[in-house]
Amino acid sequence: MGYQTQKPEALLQRIIESSCLPGGVVLDPFCGCGTSVVVAERNSREWKGIDITHLAVTLMKHRLQREFGPTVGFAVVGEPTTADDAAILARDDSYQFQLWALGLVGARPDAVQRGADAGIDGRLYFHDEDLGGDTKQIVISVKGGRNVGVAMVRDLGHILNREHAEIGVLLSMAEPTQPMRAEAAGAGFYKSPLTDSRHPKLQILTVAQLLTGQGIDYPRGIAQNVSFDRRATRQQRQQAESLFDDAE
Repeated sequence: MGYQTQKPEALLQRIIESSCLPGGVVLDPFCGCGTSVVVAERNSREWKGIDITHLAVTLMKHRLQREFGPTVGFAVVGEPTTADDAAILARDDSYQFQLWALGLVGARPDAVQRGADAGIDGRLYFHDEDLGGDTKQIVISVKGGRNVGVAMVRDLGHILNREHAEIGVLLSMAEPTQPMRAEAAGAGFYKSPLTDSRHPKLQILTVAQLLTGQGIDYPRGIAQNVSFDRRATRQQRQQAESLFDDAE
């Protein structure tokens, strides 16, 4: 999953089988990318996984759903559940707000270090071609403040072209203005080579929309989000290694 300190599942299997009876509880208070909770779930143990960052929580959720399907049962405690909760997180820790918002759309953060981000807070990779086809990318900018304007959408359009990405998305705490919507609409559409479906090249999603389950408009069904998958490209694996150099 990108963590350099990640332990093999076989090692966690031996530890859990030798120290926790079936039906017992496994507690991992520094859960990272969730190896212990996945192995515990697989072996019919109850579990509680804890981590300080929203990035780790996102990784754990993705890993559990990939392993056991979207109906796997777990509850997340401590994440924002309302727009007011999200506003508090954005005010108290803008970086954790970014990680949380990116997790809602299944995207990886672009960098762990705070500071210059070249206008990109996260990326989502997907496949919508036949086997062996190119990996496509969505670049994402997160804005937790209330002051948003058309310049942010225009800048995202420039980033989209610079990165040769298929889609750019602005995740905003505030409602977009009409000029922002018009600027995004003027960017045109990305057309999927497999389905011929059309998807806006520039999109704006509010936190309120994300909390109701609305997500990024990109090819679904045959297309797959591979942002966190083992079959990521070499470039993605290298990026993942840099992401987690000092995450634990």
